[in-house]
Amino acid sequence: MAGILTEIRRVMDCEADALRRARRAVDASYARAVELLAACRGKVLLTGVGKSGAIAQKIAATFTSTGTPAVYLDPTEAMHGGMGLVRRGDVVLALGKSGESDELSALLPHLRARGAKVIALTANPRSTLARRATIVLHAPVAEEACPLNLAPTSSTTVALAVGDALAVALMRRRGFGAGDFARNHPGGRLGRRLSLKVSDVMRAGDENPTVRVDAGVRALLVEITRRQAGAASIVDARGRFLGLVTDYDIRRALEGGRNPFRLPIRAIMNAKPTTISPEESAARAVSVMEDRRTPFNVLPVVDRRGRAVGLVQIHDLRARGL
Repeated sequence: MAGILTEIRRVMDCEADALRRARRAVDASYARAVELLAACRGKVLLTGVGKSGAIAQKIAATFTSTGTPAVYLDPTEAMHGGMGLVRRGDVVLALGKSGESDELSALLPHLRARGAKVIALTANPRSTLARRATIVLHAPVAEEACPLNLAPTSSTTVALAVGDALAVALMRRRGFGAGDFARNHPGGRLGRRLSLKVSDVMRAGDENPTVRVDAGVRALLVEITRRQAGAASIVDARGRFLGLVTDYDIRRALEGGRNPFRLPIRAIMNAKPTTISPEESAARAVSVMEDRRTPFNVLPVVDRRGRAVGLVQIHDLRARGL
């Protein structure tokens, strides 16, 4: 086992060293590449052969999800009809450690002939890929982590890191924010956390348990039971929020030897509960309810006019994946 762990650590050290070497090679060409990509009015295309092609596909996906729509162009398919995707004004980010693969070398003249600009990401700045590129991103790799120095390992890690760096730099360049990210990820948990508002998940309208402060506790119990929310907001005649009563408040009155049916609602309600605005994020509601020494399960929703417009229950938030 010791030998296995030693080898795993060696590979990680080798790839970490490759990243540090690549970082030292970062120069003004990287900034020019970001500006060229940001200014692109056509398509952004990623291409590469073999493992570089797999990394190119991942970079294209990262670009797309962070505000720079991009597609992967398979070099072989491009030579058999896929070239129809390329137009003047497109920018192609081509990945190749050696920069001498037959497929890329065959593709490059056709890309330039169609008016596309090429950004080369390579460890060999004197390669065919580099010579035919508009901008060259030199990402040196001294050795692969593979013990034979053959399988793409360190080189693919470096290419992936450069792709991530370009994507993040483009995010900043475009002012791409959390709201933009949420719109690009509507189906995932991250998207839900960023995009869902309290108004999207609260119990509102007829589903919002509310009781007038001058009503009796019996009517309060009926409302809590009917809505199955475990609580009800207490309001005045105009619907303005005055406080909250939970089933715990009623149990506490009983445990104290009092008959809640003989008490006014004001005597058992919490007049200063934590509330939240309908415009707040649903993720914020989760945080408010859980980030406490004693978490609670319901949160009244009060609008700017002080009206009780809804109730958020932790179970509803969990059901939405928050």
